[in-house]
Amino acid sequence: MKIVSPTPKFKAVLFDLGGTLVKTVEPPETYRRILEIYGVKASIESLAKAHRKQQEKFGDEEMAEKGPALWVKWNARVLERVGIRDNDDFLARKIDELWFDYAGLEIYSDVIEALDNLKNKKAKIGIVTNGFEKDYQKILQRLSLEGYFDAVVGIDACHKAKPHKEIFLCAINRLQVHPEETIFVGDSMKHDYEGAEKVGLKPLLILREGTAPSGVETITSLTQVLRYVY
Repeated sequence: MKIVSPTPKFKAVLFDLGGTLVKTVEPPETYRRILEIYGVKASIESLAKAHRKQQEKFGDEEMAEKGPALWVKWNARVLERVGIRDNDDFLARKIDELWFDYAGLEIYSDVIEALDNLKNKKAKIGIVTNGFEKDYQKILQRLSLEGYFDAVVGIDACHKAKPHKEIFLCAINRLQVHPEETIFVGDSMKHDYEGAEKVGLKPLLILREGTAPSGVETITSLTQVLRYVY
């Protein structure tokens, strides 16, 4: 007789932040909106190209090393690439300062229901994000999400970014759980799914639309996480 092992149940759920819990407009649009306040015109196409070049230049490790000051320098390089040189230092700083005022911050429609039900199940809940504390604290405050999480870990916590194992380990240590007791939900194969899997967490790819790669365990709504938690 074949013995079927019971489906494991988990004590903790960690979430990615951007693209999983929170959505914004695309970065080029945020740049455009802020620049427009100061009478500076730039096309979405040129801003998108400049932003993409910056992403190619800076990897996860470089971001972790440079810290929050990176964003002002990042903005300055984007402005330079699109040919904006007047008041570029001032504009780079204002873009950093005003980013989340103009990024169209929203939570996904399934977030509150999922978090409320996880709380009711007494699950431990946390966030692991490739963001810096000054940014994610602002996001959580503006969206009234601060009270839901037992731990929030960003790049500042261990000077490492996803998919590095240290940032995941930092989060589970703060939650005081073991990797095999923990689910990680995110929208990136590289940073979230593969990073969490290598540390021994149960990875779930949130895929609200589209098709996942073969063999990848996905959910289409955050409420589907509840079936894994006792």
